[in-house]
Amino acid sequence: MEYGNVTAGRFLARPNRFIAHVEVGGQVEICHVKNTGRCRELLVEGAKVYLEEGTGAKRKTRFDLIAVEKGGRLINMDSQAPNKVAAEYLPVLLPGLGLLRAEQRFGASRFDFYGEAGGERWFVEVKGVTLEEDGVVLFPDAPTERGVKHLHELCDAVEAGYRAMALFVVQMEGVRYFTPNGRTHPEFARALGEAQKKGVRLEAIDCRVTPGSLTAKGAVEIRL
Repeated sequence: MEYGNVTAGRFLARPNRFIAHVEVGGQVEICHVKNTGRCRELLVEGAKVYLEEGTGAKRKTRFDLIAVEKGGRLINMDSQAPNKVAAEYLPVLLPGLGLLRAEQRFGASRFDFYGEAGGERWFVEVKGVTLEEDGVVLFPDAPTERGVKHLHELCDAVEAGYRAMALFVVQMEGVRYFTPNGRTHPEFARALGEAQKKGVRLEAIDCRVTPGSLTAKGAVEIRL
């Protein structure tokens, strides 16, 4: 996926989870943050960030904050991007994919994708990963009861005769492996292990990141 009209800035502050103050060309701009997660290790004062200039007539801010540099590593933090990357990459994970629909309901959940490949029916839930520690990437960066609920219902889908996948899109490249963040949310880590035992397929992929694009690269090892 690609962005348009990208410019660099310097992060100053994040008054709330929706907006950031960024210095752009010597002026302070109020920018929309396209990620409601904590991102405390990313959005630190003075960090170089990348912004996409919006075009909608009803916009309240001129820019969206989409990426940040952390220790020489460029990390995309647009929470809408992983689903777009997943849609482009799922034909690689599901050979013969002939049907792919977004936002499909099952039970009390709405999964990111429903697909049909090789005579099998798949539900796929996508999670974007931006938390990195010494080359290890983790999810979530904050407790996510919604994430636990999704894993439980992926298990229900398997029991109902569907195939199911939890796909972690790592919004950076050059990482060592992915692991659930049991320190921050033990329940999610347990639920992920249980989902694998019940037949939910777990996949993680990293991405090549530029200021103006995010492209799926390849498989990342998962350690539970």
